Amino acid sequence: MQQLARSTAEKPYRHLEIRRIAGSLGAEIHGVDLAALSDEAFAEIYRAFVDHQVIFFRDQAFDPDSYLAFARRWGKIAIYPYMKGLESHPEILQIVKSEQDTYAFGNAWHTDTSFAPIPPKATMLHALEVPPAGGDTLFANLYAAYETLSDGMRAMLAPLRTHCVGDRPTRRFTEVRAMARRDPGSEPVEAIHPIVRTHPDSGRKALYIGHHSIRFDGMSEEESAPLLGFLLTHATRPEFTCRFSWVPGSVAIWDNRCTLHYAIDDYSGHRRRMNRIIIEGEEAPY
Repeated sequence: MQQLARSTAEKPYRHLEIRRIAGSLGAEIHGVDLAALSDEAFAEIYRAFVDHQVIFFRDQAFDPDSYLAFARRWGKIAIYPYMKGLESHPEILQIVKSEQDTYAFGNAWHTDTSFAPIPPKATMLHALEVPPAGGDTLFANLYAAYETLSDGMRAMLAPLRTHCVGDRPTRRFTEVRAMARRDPGSEPVEAIHPIVRTHPDSGRKALYIGHHSIRFDGMSEEESAPLLGFLLTHATRPEFTCRFSWVPGSVAIWDNRCTLHYAIDDYSGHRRRMNRIIIEGEEAPY
């Protein structure tokens, strides 16, 4: 395997205190109020987002209006096709698992809304209520997944594209009693994307795979399953991951173009409530 390349910038940050939380990806940022950022501090936050792939903040007291104002600095806000947002702020999806729910939203390795023709750039999640223990989120580095493949495997993958489908994960959404479903109607919920993409900010190549990837273009699901299974297992090796433990007021912002994430469902009988905003991507994967 190739030695994993790192892209973390050497240029120091003037407005932020950054602490990496794992060797592969992820960093906590301290000393900022996300609701009252200067343009200079926001530019550094975006640079940290590109460098570390997922960034975390503590003690952020957003209300829906300030949360949306912060999100709009990142780009246009996307609407999730399968669930209704807040009645007062439909751009915000409130992800809730109640004490009675038997299914946790996001409980599979995935990158958000990869079934869209132009998948999202970023997702931000703000913790409002958390269980007394559990409910952590795992993240995986898709640069690392690509860069540690053999030359032969990378050459084989270069021309391949995958069908990404959004309807299959909703088969268990009926078990999410605390969230309101909606019919996507004519919104596209299936797309074909290259399995290797080049990140528009970093210029690095990454695998683009996850739970929504069901088959390779031109192949059946049965034919595709062995290779897709290998790649997803490879991409989520422990050394390519980090883990974040939530407390109320925590915020995570992750790059859907080069990460996977997994919401751990280990808090049965307890409540977890988070506000999510997704930022539209600039272009389809390439």
